[in-house]
Amino acid sequence: MKMISEGSKPLIQPPDLNAFREWNRNNKSKALVDKTMSEREAVSTFINDGDYIGTELYGTVRAPMSIIREMIRQGLKDLRCAGQGVYELDLLAAAGMLKAIDWTYIGLEVYGLSSNLRRAVESGQIQEVVEWSNAAISWRFKAAAMGVPFVPARVMLGTDTFNYSSAKSVECPFTGETLCLLPALIVDAGLIHVSRADKYGNAQIDGISGFAAEMARASKRLIISTEEIVDEDVIRANPEKTIIPYYLVDAVVEAPFGSHPGEMTYAYERDEQHIKSYYNDSKSVNKTNDYLNKWIMGVRDHQEYLNLVGLEKLDSFTIKEDN
Repeated sequence: MKMISEGSKPLIQPPDLNAFREWNRNNKSKALVDKTMSEREAVSTFINDGDYIGTELYGTVRAPMSIIREMIRQGLKDLRCAGQGVYELDLLAAAGMLKAIDWTYIGLEVYGLSSNLRRAVESGQIQEVVEWSNAAISWRFKAAAMGVPFVPARVMLGTDTFNYSSAKSVECPFTGETLCLLPALIVDAGLIHVSRADKYGNAQIDGISGFAAEMARASKRLIISTEEIVDEDVIRANPEKTIIPYYLVDAVVEAPFGSHPGEMTYAYERDEQHIKSYYNDSKSVNKTNDYLNKWIMGVRDHQEYLNLVGLEKLDSFTIKEDN
């Protein structure tokens, strides 16, 4: 193919599909083994300093917050990430844990842009920011899941987003049209929160599935947090909901209200008061540190976090079934 142009930014995570395939052959067992563990054990076992991480979904929907808070407690550093989360990645920026990001958007949506991200980039703490559209990063995961080094698309062409990306535009050998090539994105550690899972890692999602299927298949190591761990028979009763099969999963963490202060489709609404308060506090470095100390460093685990929020308050967010 004839290359026409290319973005000005380097690839933060160059794809090596053959090495990824070899990793999967050597490290992804097909045996049905119990993978349940705590947040502390999952993070200490499967996430390392300098890893490239991916989180799923957009906004505050189904965010793997209990895992993110444990990562901050463990003081991981120099992480690279696919920056298309909102609240969870804002917290990682606040904690000084990010070194480079493939970026679409990090902020607090209707409340405003991220003060923490701005400070991290302007100070040089985040050393590299590479731009992509939301679709582009999702399709980069799809390329890795397919086992190919890139996928062609029409996104980003003619935009500054393309100019500040690592994509390339080429002349299609079949039609002569200009297409954008999106490089595969392989994640060292993927974090996905789901509605339910069994102890083996078969995971189901109610409502929007986002890009969970693609990122799960693009992750070298995959931590699943789940609202509840259910019997295998529950999974088998509705197999069409099993977005992520067990053999992709390395750890299963039971985390009720694991997306708080975000929401969980059909289960609970998001905590607007908490998010708005955090956004206002995040404009100040000192208040941001106070937040981290109170809500993350000041509790030992997810259960203590829930106790701090208040079980009665959490119950008020629960979506009750109609009688």
